[in-house]
Amino acid sequence: MEYKSYALITGATNGIGRAISDLLIEQGQSVIGIARNPDPTFKGQLFLADLSDISSRNQIFKEITTSFPIDRLVNNIGFNQLQGLLEVTAQNYQKIIDLNLTVALELTQAVLPSMLALGQGRIVNIASRSMLGKKNSSVYAAAKAGLVGFTKSWAIELAPSSITVNCVAPGSTETEMFNRNNPIGSPGRNSIMDSIPMNRLGDPREIASAVIYFLSKSASYTTGQTIFVCGGASISQQQF
Repeated sequence: MEYKSYALITGATNGIGRAISDLLIEQGQSVIGIARNPDPTFKGQLFLADLSDISSRNQIFKEITTSFPIDRLVNNIGFNQLQGLLEVTAQNYQKIIDLNLTVALELTQAVLPSMLALGQGRIVNIASRSMLGKKNSSVYAAAKAGLVGFTKSWAIELAPSSITVNCVAPGSTETEMFNRNNPIGSPGRNSIMDSIPMNRLGDPREIASAVIYFLSKSASYTTGQTIFVCGGASISQQQF
């Protein structure tokens, strides 16, 4: 299927979002990215917004959806802040929930009229293996589990409109956020590596490949599904 419409990706200039964008562009597809900072190396159309700011994201969502026909959406943006249970504050809780869940809901609502008008659509939510449980990440785990709930419920609701909704749950992947939270040589990083049966981190393009499948024509009969791309960490008895 050759699309004359656009794929929209949040967090498009770094990590998994950048890998998804690059793979789509390599296939000759039209990509719109949303990111907080400019990136002259990004080959698609890039819109800048701080998605943690309600007015900023509402403005950019409206600008994009009124200017471009969107039939593929990847809710990729995520945020985590390591904190023990007793350290969770209302402010940190709300930021993690907003960036992982609320933004996905609001952007999907903004894009949906375009998909309905086009008579087709693909939505992919990016969750995390951490939703199965991760020390010092209870709010993040809850938010990512919430994305799976969104995925299943939206899939049921949108199936009659030929719009599929699926989810990719990456394991530990060598991204900027992972390296920030788990510096090279740190005990936490070493423990994570030990918990992965393949004994290595994922590459962003490995995660992106699963997303590309869900966005493709080949996935037209697949909806409401979550796939773990995690080197076996989701089935390991060791969880960190």
